[in-house]
Amino acid sequence: MTEYEKKGLWIGLFGGILWGVNTVIIGIILSRSIFADYIFIAPLISTFLHDTFSSIWMMFHTFLFKQTHQLKQSLKSRSGKVVMVAALLGGPIGMSGFMLSINFIGPSYTAIISSMYPAVGSLLSFLFLKEKVTKKNIIGLSLAIIATVFLGLTAQEEPQNLIFGLSCALLCVVGWGSESVISAYGMKNDVLPSIALQIRQTVSAVVYGLLIIPIIGGIPLVKLVLQDFTIILFALTALAGTASYLFYYTSINRVGPIKAMGLNISYSAWAVLFGILLGFEAGVKELLLAFLIITGSILTTNNPKEFFTIITFKRGVKR
Repeated sequence: MTEYEKKGLWIGLFGGILWGVNTVIIGIILSRSIFADYIFIAPLISTFLHDTFSSIWMMFHTFLFKQTHQLKQSLKSRSGKVVMVAALLGGPIGMSGFMLSINFIGPSYTAIISSMYPAVGSLLSFLFLKEKVTKKNIIGLSLAIIATVFLGLTAQEEPQNLIFGLSCALLCVVGWGSESVISAYGMKNDVLPSIALQIRQTVSAVVYGLLIIPIIGGIPLVKLVLQDFTIILFALTALAGTASYLFYYTSINRVGPIKAMGLNISYSAWAVLFGILLGFEAGVKELLLAFLIITGSILTTNNPKEFFTIITFKRGVKR
């Protein structure tokens, strides 16, 4: 394993940590009173604002690192159009399913189902990208998924909209699993991970803003949120989400979809740990399962020992 790949594994793990932060903040946002009268459309409005802010954050990144030329070139290329397809699957389809599921059955049950997306992505990656899968990869991924399922089952409150929430979570699984493989194919040629993410978030925000939000009658709620403190929370969670996605896409590009997804799935465990820091209760069982999820995620790498030989990042490393 090269130094470049090892750092790709660490980047993937950090992506999972930040998505855990993102998940906790989203749960807090959706519980605010401003959404009390908008139970059905609140998650879709949240996704729109999240991806819009994320697109803005990525635009700052694009200008800061002087990548506007690469962005223009990618938008004209075939690979860029492939990334656009991945954006539709991951954003309007996958992220909508994720947010709706959190709203209707809660973050714990959502974690149970959404954690299955690496299994879908791994199968597609094996079939279409011919990515090699080792026994250790399968064991690690299976451990992470099974532990996540049991973690979700420790939730004390039974969801009232189980069937609808389950359907939304399955939509998320298909969307995210497909996104990882399609985006990997797009980045395989001439699209940088940061450019792919810029395209992903912008396409998602535009589709939501021009199509989904007007159809569901969400414009009045958007105006309400813009005048409320909640908009600051959206900006903050979008910053965490953007960093998470940037790490995730970079990891996909460096070590492939299977390992990247295996590390990213650790977000459910990190969400538990961050929830504890914010005052939410968690027992020994939850902490043990969180540990197993993180362990399983790390086992998806080919050589965990080599994974831990690098604890600092050095600039200028190339393929």
